[in-house]
Amino acid sequence: MTLYGGIDLHSNNNVVALTDETDRIVFRKRLANDTQTVLEALEPYREAITGLVVESTYNWYWLVDALMAAGYQLHLANTAAIVQYSGLKYSDDDTDAAWLAKLLRLGLLPEGFIYPKAQRAVRDLLRRRSSLVQQRTANVLAVQNLFSRNRGRSISANDIRRLTPERVAELVADVNLALAIQSTLLAMQGQQAAIDLLEHEAWRQTKTTQVWQPLLTVSGIGRILGLTIVLETGPIERFAHVGNDASYCRCVGSQHLSNGKQKGKGNTKNGNKYLAWAYVEAANFARRSSAIINASARRPRAWWRSRRSRTNWPAPATTFCATAATST
Repeated sequence: MTLYGGIDLHSNNNVVALTDETDRIVFRKRLANDTQTVLEALEPYREAITGLVVESTYNWYWLVDALMAAGYQLHLANTAAIVQYSGLKYSDDDTDAAWLAKLLRLGLLPEGFIYPKAQRAVRDLLRRRSSLVQQRTANVLAVQNLFSRNRGRSISANDIRRLTPERVAELVADVNLALAIQSTLLAMQGQQAAIDLLEHEAWRQTKTTQVWQPLLTVSGIGRILGLTIVLETGPIERFAHVGNDASYCRCVGSQHLSNGKQKGKGNTKNGNKYLAWAYVEAANFARRSSAIINASARRPRAWWRSRRSRTNWPAPATTFCATAATST
């Protein structure tokens, strides 16, 4: 007997369903999110299980890693691409788990990429760095806002980084306002120290590899952006064509056409937001550093006339994505 498994994963529990070739439920149970509990429940059926499907939820790491280490064939379900019949009158966690198993049996399961565990932690270091950079930028804007509201004029980001408690006291007479600015500066200092630490560690763990070095030949891509692109992309071989990689990087548009007319559009945010950020940053840096690229950007084009395009740079970002894909 061949069994197919589906696991409907939640924050503190999961529902395991094992079905046979006729979709008959052989085993179904709600289990706590505990590695040993799940492995013990599956052990009697180990030899018959041909594959297990786990939902790509925010907390799938621990379960997929444990099951792969135990020797099971794992499949990560792309939940955004799984659509059940909209006319269903009833569904619950049990039916969802069985549905995953059925899709696996039929060979219709939309799968996500299981990022290698060894590189995943390093990639997440740069994701944490990105979050800290956003928080630091928010604090810079907060200080600028305080100066604008209370002094009638703003202050540049570079001047903010050079502020000292003494200088703040000179610029701001109000004690409470000065304390608010100084506390924000302290938070920024801590965030900058953490950013430097994460950058150093990510660089230390990846500097022996040569994969990211060709990216440095692309104008606008430096060490941090290069590491981000390599670690977020993973094995480039998983993309059949450059267009697939560009779509994953959110660097392509979306439209639904019928008889030459647009009838709607899809989800352009479907993809990797970190890669989308990296390529937009690369496009902007390239414009600043390269006179040729800057001159090209100034040519009148339809995408340049749009305010949204001036902000997000979709066309240059797509070009950079294609260039980086062929460089790795």
